[in-house]
Formats: sequence, structure tokens, C-alpha cells
Amino acid sequence: MTVENDLLRAEAPPIRIPAVPVLVTHVRSCAWLSQEGELETLSLKEGARRLSTSEVPVLVLHALATARRLRCGPFPRLDILELFAFVRPAQFCLPTPRGLADALGLKSPKTLEDEVETLREACALLLGELAKISTKDIQTLAWAMKAGGWTWGSIVLKGLGVANPDAPHSGALLRSLQIWHKLKEWVESAAPPPPGHLPVEPVEARARLDMLLGAGAEERGEQKDYAASMCEAFQAPNAAGEPAMALVEAGTGVGKTLGYIAPASVWAKKNQGAVWISTYTRNLQRQLDGELDRLFDDPKEKKRKVVIRKGRENYFCLLNFEEAVSRLRLRSDDAPALGLMARWALASRDGDMIGGDFPSWLKELLGARLTVDMTDTRGECVYSSCSHYSKCFIEKTVRRARRAELVVANHALVMIQAALGGVEENLMPTRYIFDEGHHVFDAADKAFSAHLSGQEGADLRRWLLGAEESSRSRARGLKARIDDLVAGREMEEALDAVLHHARVLPGPSWHQRISGGEPMGPFEDFLRRMRQQVYARDNNSDSPFSLECGIEQPVEGLLESAERLKTALDKIRAPLQSLIKGMMALMDEEADELDTANRQRIEATCASLERRGVQQVLAWCSMLDSLFNETPPQFVDWYSVDRIEGRDMDVGMHRHWVDPTIPFVEEVVEKSHGVGITSATLRDGSGDVEADWKVAAARTGVSHLAKPAIMHDVKSPFDYPKQTRVYIVDDIRKDNLDQIASAYRELFIAGGGGGLGLFTAVNRLKAVYQKIAEPLDRTGIQLLAQHMDAMDIGTLIDIFKGEKSSCLLGTDAVRDGVDVPGDALHLIVFDRVPWPRPTILHKARKRSFPARSYDEMIARLRMKQAFGRLVRRKSDRGVFVMLDRQTPTRMLGAFPEGVEVIRTGLADTIKGVHEFLHEGEK
Repeated sequence: MTVENDLLRAEAPPIRIPAVPVLVTHVRSCAWLSQEGELETLSLKEGARRLSTSEVPVLVLHALATARRLRCGPFPRLDILELFAFVRPAQFCLPTPRGLADALGLKSPKTLEDEVETLREACALLLGELAKISTKDIQTLAWAMKAGGWTWGSIVLKGLGVANPDAPHSGALLRSLQIWHKLKEWVESAAPPPPGHLPVEPVEARARLDMLLGAGAEERGEQKDYAASMCEAFQAPNAAGEPAMALVEAGTGVGKTLGYIAPASVWAKKNQGAVWISTYTRNLQRQLDGELDRLFDDPKEKKRKVVIRKGRENYFCLLNFEEAVSRLRLRSDDAPALGLMARWALASRDGDMIGGDFPSWLKELLGARLTVDMTDTRGECVYSSCSHYSKCFIEKTVRRARRAELVVANHALVMIQAALGGVEENLMPTRYIFDEGHHVFDAADKAFSAHLSGQEGADLRRWLLGAEESSRSRARGLKARIDDLVAGREMEEALDAVLHHARVLPGPSWHQRISGGEPMGPFEDFLRRMRQQVYARDNNSDSPFSLECGIEQPVEGLLESAERLKTALDKIRAPLQSLIKGMMALMDEEADELDTANRQRIEATCASLERRGVQQVLAWCSMLDSLFNETPPQFVDWYSVDRIEGRDMDVGMHRHWVDPTIPFVEEVVEKSHGVGITSATLRDGSGDVEADWKVAAARTGVSHLAKPAIMHDVKSPFDYPKQTRVYIVDDIRKDNLDQIASAYRELFIAGGGGGLGLFTAVNRLKAVYQKIAEPLDRTGIQLLAQHMDAMDIGTLIDIFKGEKSSCLLGTDAVRDGVDVPGDALHLIVFDRVPWPRPTILHKARKRSFPARSYDEMIARLRMKQAFGRLVRRKSDRGVFVMLDRQTPTRMLGAFPEGVEVIRTGLADTIKGVHEFLHEGEK
């Protein structure tokens, strides 16, 4: 096998693969192809030694994962993923040899040796494509990246056909990264008129569904019934605060997505308005985006009528990027990363970096600072005073959403926007569909809670004062953002007062000061005393996990500290309110001079000052008041020390609604005209139908409505008794990790891969991974694990979907994010019943919730959600295994009626799993 291999193409000169070693790693071994063409299978230890002694860069796939597997530090490399990102920006590719082969149309590798050849072929193919994309701009960009030390630089320039060895001058290199000059501007337009109120009839929804499915589609009566039931959300309301409301549980396989798109798209067309479809997970947002291709097969029409909306913190910020580019003279080694970001930004559909077309593995390879930290994560947007405002990805998406027919958003954004009165959008949607409706409770809990913590205080200080230590942050602070608006006016005095009093907020290195007993100011002193109370009263203070305690019987000095803090916070609030009042008056006084952009800037700034400043400080003051009186009955307060692996990360006082669906209903549902909430797991499985619907109504807030919701249940078309089995293993101890690990290993082997292992604790997951990764690798099963692999959870799930011989270990985030039809997922193993943690907040809700057993309801719903991942098509088969012999019989309501539940030993379970999943195989 030779390393030098010509790729002959009629339209370009031959391209040579670089003469470097190639390395592919697995769990217990690696393949090494030397420069001389000798292929060897090595131990991981020997592979690490070869890397450390190589005098030339090594061709690898995902250098960070490679280094972690070999337990070595950074090494000189040619990462094929970087080349892919340069040649095919904003395109999807699984960061595995098989995923790379699929993306490039190469033969799928079967062995470790095949994977080495895949990297070589992929390299040749991508280098061969360079001539097709070569332009002067791309060539200059590649020069800039090479000047910054990009290992692919010379190779890519040669592929681009650059014969001149002299690099362009530094000014040209810098301009190649100034992508803002190449982006189109958005155009402002008048706000659309309010939508109409024509209802959607079931016959219209069924007809639209037929159109979406196309001729010859399988007849699915359940899906048509579901589409008709969702029409209830698109009726005209008869009284203010009494929207048309549909609460619909639809079993897996009904086809919910197209089922609600049908009536939603009919209503949007008839009434010239937008329907907001809200999801909980980014995975479902991507799925919805794909399904909408059926509605709009013309990409240009779809771009006009469908918008994916997320919070501002998800989008690429051109001003952040410009400032990173401006620092290149001081940090020239940033050029390779900035070049790859430039390639992506110019090709991106909408600049969405979190779950959009930005490859998540680029963050892993390049680091967060030059990738996802380019988003507006700190709320530092300067709006129309930004030089890139007219080309801003966020502003462009917001304006598209105003005229779209369907806006695919997420629960958090919808709730925050509603709480702000739709200020950012300049309008409030009147129709919503909440998919993944079982998460409405949790989303509302996050959106409407308050936290008086060190991190929240430090964030507010940074937002007001700007960066005080690091030149890497562009956090300019409030003065830099609005100084041109207030300079020379009465508001300037209010601004100065805000900035003066903001210094009471936790400053840089506050963690060290409070843990060392040397706090600065009343805020840090309050944090120190809260920390003291938590450590004194949580019985698990020696644990590496987060700690908490109640607010009653405060430790000595805490109340006095709280009173001083409240006084200090009031001194921030008062000038903030004066500043807002002055800016709003400015709009009135200069109404004839202010252009639209500046009016929107002032409105947005005032909204930010109100939400991030005034409302946050008022919430903190209210929480402090409760220390001297009583916590209002609708809330629960507590102190906590948030920890990660034994290290304190934050200290704070928290306030949550006991029932967070109350503000959800008040701010979202009652202010709309029609809402549909849907999921496969709205109801509990207690066996009492009436009680189970009460649970669904309580967890979605429907029980708070003056007008009752229309409730529907659409059964799954799947034959669960035939397609699934449930085993409860009754002869292993759930507290014995050796036994648990052995069970996972043998069950995954029996399933032949396609297994999802779910854990209730991260430390148990890590321990099991360490014990079974190598044995599974020897059988040809790749084990992926959250918290263990050098990849984010989205990437791991994508790999799990694509690699059918793989298994995945994870926690709740994995359970909710997996949607894998077919053999890629046919086995789910729980380490124990997923009981909720007995936190202070949980105890408060347990006392007030209508379920007969709140703990059992939570655990049953979690099991029900996990079970629903198993069967996604009528041809799927799946097995659910619980490794907890203490699983109560009353928990079995989590499974569909008729499914066989077998309590037996591990050996019989392993045998049963193998026979059921491989039935009919020779």
C-alpha cells in the first residue's frame, strides 16, 4: 500500500495525498500507516509513543478524541475534519470514519484497516474538490490560515492551484477574513397586519395531510384523527383570556409532526398569520425543519415562509468575529480557526451555531473561545449602533419571523418572549403548538425562576460595567453601548449612578474571596454566609455533589448581611428606572428625528434594562424580604452550593414557583387565541384514567384555564405486545457496580449493539464505562458515553444513530434527545428506577401536586418516555430492561397495555434479549 496516491481528474491536475503517517484509534488498539506505507495494528500505548516521536504531522480524524483515547497531549496533526470544514462548510458529517465515508460517497469501512484507507481516500477526494471552489478570496483566506500556522495550509494552497510562493501582503490577508463585507443586508419593512380568525375544519386538516403525505402513502387513520383533533387549537376564541385549547396525547408512531403541521399551515394561509411551533429539544427543531420540505418543496419559498427561531445566544455575532479578527496581529495563531469560521459563516443558512448547520465538532477541535463564544452569550448586543446591524444574522431572522407562516421555536424562547410582551419581535404570536408538551412544566420552571447567586450577580456586573480583567472579552458594558444616546442629557447622571453602584455586585475572583473568608462588599458577604449555612446543615457536605439547605433559622450575621445587600441593590434599581424613563421620553421628544433603527434600539435597550436590571433586582429584593417575613405560599426558597466533582461553582439563594405553569398560563396561554399542547407522554400510567388526565392538565397548566381544554387521546398504531418486551432483572444488586457493569456488557453483546444505557447518576455511568468499553470493543461494539467522550451530547447521539454497531451511555439529556428508528436503537437498559431526587423544591411540589404519588408519577413518566424511544416504525422491535429488582409493580403502568413484563434473572434476560431481537436470523 503506497502513501503517495494520485487522484486523476479530467478537470484538474493530479492531487497528491500528503506523505504523512495515518492514525485511527479504537478503544483498545489503533492502526498506524507509516510514511513508507507499512500498516500496523498497535496498542494504545505504542500509538501514543509513535505520535510523540513523529517528526511530521499525522493524519487523523478528530484530534481531540484521538488524544483522549491515547491519553496524550496535543500533537502535530492534519485533522481531516478541518479539511472537510474548509472544503464543505456548513455541511453535515459524522466525526467517524464511517460518517466521513457516508458524507463523501465512499465505501463504508468494515475494519480498522479500512478506516485508515477511508481517511486517505477522503483526503484525496476533498483535495480534489479544492480546484472547483478556488477563487481569489478563498486562496487569500487559505494564505491567512497558513500564516497562522494551519498545518493544512500549504497542502490546501497547492490544491487551490496557487503556484506563486509569495504570500499576499498582510492587509490582503486581514481583508480575507472580513466576511461582513460579503454578506447581504436585510431590508426593513412595515409590520404585517394582525391575522384573521377563520377556523380550521377537520376536513381541511385531513386534506392538507393527504397533500403532505403524497400519493401512494400508507393509509394512517390515527394520523388523520390526530390532525382533526388538533384543529381545536385553531378555532376562534369567544372571550378574552379564554383561548381555544387542545390537549392531545398521541402515541408513538401516530405521526404528530405532520399531523399538527397540517392544520397549522391551513390556518396560517387562511388568516395571513404565523403559527409558532415550539419544541423542547433542538433535535426536534431539526426534524421539523426537514419535515417542512414536504410543505414547501421550493427552497426559496420555504425560506420566506418557514423560520427557525432561537434565543440570541444561539447566533453568530459579526461584531464578536470582527474583534477577534482585529486581534490577529497579537494572536496570529487564531487565524486557522477564524478562517474555518469565516468559511462556515458565509455558507450558513441563518448563522445558527447551536443545533443549526454549524458542525458541533468544530467547537471541540477549535475550542469555545473562537467558535460558540462568538455568540451574544452575555446580552451585550448594541443593536442599531453596531456597524453590522444591517447584516446581523439575529436581526435578519427576527424580521423573517414577522412575515413567516410557520415559526419553529423552543419552549424557553417562547416563554421569555411572552414575559417581555413580545418586545423583541414587536408582536405577539396568537397561535401556538407545543410539541414535547411533557416538558412544558420544566421549561416554565426554568423561565420563571429567580436566582440570587454569585454567578448571576457577576453576570449582571459584567453586563453593566464590561470586562474588568480579560482583554479577550468584548464586554463593553452599558456606558459603551448607550453613551451616544445619553451623553449631554439628564440621563447621563442616572447612567453614572448605575455604574457606580453596580460595583457592589460580585467582582472577578469572588469565588476565592468568599471561600477564603475575605468577601468584598455586602453581596459577597451574603454569599459567604449562605455558603456557611449550607455547609453547616447539609448532611452530605463531604460529597462531591451540589448541596442545599432551607432558609429558616439563619446563621449569625446572615440577616444583617441581607439587609445591607437589599439597601445596596435598591441603589442600583432606582437609577436604572430613571434611565429607562429618560430613554422612553427621548423617543417622545425626538419622535420627528429618530429613524426606525434607533427607535428599535432604544426599545430593545429599555427592555433589556427592565428585564436584566430592574426586574432581576426587584426579584432579588423580594427574596431578601422573605428572610424577614415569610416566603409567599406560591414560591419555595432555598440556599445552595452548586458543585462539580467536589469543586464549588456557585453559591446562591433560589426562588421557584411551586407550580410554574401558573405564570406560563398567564403570560403565554391566556394572551393567545389558540394553543395546542401535544406529546406521546402527557398522562401518567397509574391505571386511573381520570386521575391520569388530571396529571396531564396539571403539568401543562390547562387546569388553570377558565375555559376547559378539549382533551384527546390518539392511540399508537404499533403492536407493542408483538414488537416489544420488558425485563426486570431480579438477581443483581443495583448498588454493586461490578454486577451492574457485567449486566450492561452482556446485554449490549446480546443485542449486537443498538443499546442505550440510561443512568440516574453520572458517577455510576463513568464507572460502568471504564469496566465495559474494552470488552465491548473486542466484540466489535463501539461504546459511546456522555461525560466520557471528547464530544458534545448532540454529536454522540448523531454517531449513535449512524453507527449501528454502537451503544451509548447517558443520563436524562440523552433519553430526551434520542430519536432513532430501526436497529440503531433496539435495546434500552436502565440502571435503576429513575426516582426524582428528594430536593427541597421536589418536596414542596410533592405536597401540592394532585397525583396520589408524586414520586411514582415522575418515575413512571420518565420510564414511559424512554420506552417510547424503542419503536419508531412498524418494523421496529425493541427490549426494555430494568436492572432494579425493587421496581414496584405499580410502576409498570409506564408500558403500553399488553406488553409482556418478565421478572427473571440476568442469564434468562440475556437469552431472551438475544432471541427476541434476532428472531428469524439464521
